[in-house]
Amino acid sequence: MKKYLLYLVVFICGGAVLAIEILGTRIIGPFYGVSIFLWSALISITLVALSVGYMIGGRLADKKNNYNVLGVIIALSGVITMLIPVFRDSVIGITESMGLRTSVLISSFVLFFPPLTLLGMVSPYAIKLRTQSLDDIGTRAGDLYSVSTIGSVIAALLTGYLLIPNIGVIKLTLSIGILLIITSFVLFLISKNKTLKILSIFFIIILAFSSMHFIGSEMADQEKGLLTVRQSEYGEIRVMDIDDNRFLLIDGGIHTAIDKNTKQNILPYVWVIDITKKLKNYAGDMLLIGLGGGSVLKSFYEDNWDVEAVELDPVITQIANKYFNPVSALNNIHNQDGREFLKLKNKTYDLIVLDAFGSSSVPFHLTTIESFKLAKSRLKYDGIFAVNVEAIGWNDIIVKSIAKTLKHVFKNVLALPIIEPPNKLGNVIIIASDKPFELTEELERDYLNPDYRFSANYERNHAWENRFLPDINNAVLLSDDLNPVDIWSERINLQARKQLHELLGDSSFLW
Repeated sequence: MKKYLLYLVVFICGGAVLAIEILGTRIIGPFYGVSIFLWSALISITLVALSVGYMIGGRLADKKNNYNVLGVIIALSGVITMLIPVFRDSVIGITESMGLRTSVLISSFVLFFPPLTLLGMVSPYAIKLRTQSLDDIGTRAGDLYSVSTIGSVIAALLTGYLLIPNIGVIKLTLSIGILLIITSFVLFLISKNKTLKILSIFFIIILAFSSMHFIGSEMADQEKGLLTVRQSEYGEIRVMDIDDNRFLLIDGGIHTAIDKNTKQNILPYVWVIDITKKLKNYAGDMLLIGLGGGSVLKSFYEDNWDVEAVELDPVITQIANKYFNPVSALNNIHNQDGREFLKLKNKTYDLIVLDAFGSSSVPFHLTTIESFKLAKSRLKYDGIFAVNVEAIGWNDIIVKSIAKTLKHVFKNVLALPIIEPPNKLGNVIIIASDKPFELTEELERDYLNPDYRFSANYERNHAWENRFLPDINNAVLLSDDLNPVDIWSERINLQARKQLHELLGDSSFLW
């Protein structure tokens, strides 16, 4: 009985380790973005915590070798795990001013190192309890570590594919803590102390019923303006109303903003992308990679373009339809990776717009020379390829490097800046084509109309009047082999989140 119980214990604890590590990206991600730095921090903290746990657990097992001590270790890990959502906001609030890399690392350490260290103590302690002689210690250790690893594998798949999208981050974290505490009380049942056995049975029943309360989706708060919060396979998605505006946040970053009454876009970059309509001078076939709330797609649809979109996350498609732009333009959506779609789709377009970037999440495989060549193969002979980039300044290294890479694929490359002044955070639209970019005098005169200051036409005029070819001499040619855009996005992410907190405040329900 005890033998099989130990296998069950290490299976559950091994699963909890990977579940907590994966949950870490969703617990901290809305504050800092799910970037390579967050993943690096979480993986490093997990490995260090397990190393420390192995060392302490082995030494403790040599001194006090009984099931009650193991139960206490697991119970403590469960309690601390349940406290992670409680202290998250406070920890991140304290570390936020330390810079992105430092704050991510320290926040991850404070929140996840303690429970992971305790869970790391379980395997060596279980090996000691399971070992009866030195003759079979290798077999026992191998069996227990194998079971623990299997638990980790199963938990990793369940957490990412099933539990996070259907239960939610906070409630899943609490449920893991409860499961660990129940596991510890099962160990206490082995105790010879009858009082401890009775108490264990009592607490198992209480916690089992309590856990039912935590199963379910995270709830929106309509009164505070939080319309919905969804955990998809790809990120945390929130829709919120502030005053007369509605925002789509993905992992804490704004991807769409509209007037909630008129459903009209209020982000300047969407207006500037409209310039490509005039450059074509006719309504053709348009493909959008990265749907967001559907503002770009809606704009082209309303001007009689045949529109099509590729969006990796089906949850975003659902939310765009329900909360932002419920028009028939959103019916022609393909839920798959943009590059994979281009590879499989044998159709050509007059315009392809790449709008899949976030301040913290730049899909590097979409910004390489290989990807741009693939996109060009899906354009008509005079087609235009447009990229929306968030950057700090007109001459950001990301802007220059994307322009350089595009220049190796297309004859003409032009940057349309939205940022003002030119050294601040904002968007730059980069357009590329084998055909020269020209607007008629009539169109340029309309764009210069002073009555349109601070309107869509003003933003388009500003971008066109300040168009430029980025300096590509010191830029990097981006390829599948060499592409540091996710590294460069660190400072952009930090600046964007500072501005976001200034705009939306620090209310925890938003994050």
